[in-house]
Amino acid sequence: MAISHISKKNISSSESVKFGEIREGIQSLINSEFPGFETENVISLEELNLYRRKYLTSLIIEERGELAKIDQDVMVAIQSNSILSENIQDEIEGNLSFGDKLADHIATFGGSWTFIIFFFSFILIWIGTNIFILVTQPFDPFPFILLNLILSCLAAIQAPIIMMSQNRQESKDRQRSEHDYKINLKAELEIKLLSEKMDHLLVHQNKKLLEIQEIQTDYLDDLIKAVRKGIK
Repeated sequence: MAISHISKKNISSSESVKFGEIREGIQSLINSEFPGFETENVISLEELNLYRRKYLTSLIIEERGELAKIDQDVMVAIQSNSILSENIQDEIEGNLSFGDKLADHIATFGGSWTFIIFFFSFILIWIGTNIFILVTQPFDPFPFILLNLILSCLAAIQAPIIMMSQNRQESKDRQRSEHDYKINLKAELEIKLLSEKMDHLLVHQNKKLLEIQEIQTDYLDDLIKAVRKGIK
């Protein structure tokens, strides 16, 4: 049973890490907060992982000068062990105003077969009414000037509404791409931390195996000595 030089708590030998086995950058970070560390002093794996996360944050700051908002979200998620991979569709839809929702619905309806069939049916009924039904007194005789005015007004209104919806879609895509980037960045950093921990566990396991082999060798030496004494 060892004692952590940071928390002064007892830790098991499998969870302890000697200060001399830690990377130099992390050593410097620990020394900046707890000066006077010696090579044989130990800390727990949990404490080591905490300073690994802090070291990764400092590396990103050193590389980019300052953390962007998206990187800050990732580092907070790593330090708190929270999950970033959540469904952001509800969050995106919840931030829409009534005008944005109305524009999306109109754009969706305007690009559907329902609208196309309904619109062509309306045009055919309009033309048929003025040519065949109201032959003597049509309200919009050929060449259907009133119909052309309605179509022009519809096109003039529909175009900006579609552009509004496209702008909203671009904003949604941008938020989704930022969300995917945060997940990928967090996964990459977590894999690095996991690799560091696996390296430590393998080194610790190899030391244990070597110690077991040395004990077995001692047993073999004792057996050989005992056999030789029996032969004599």
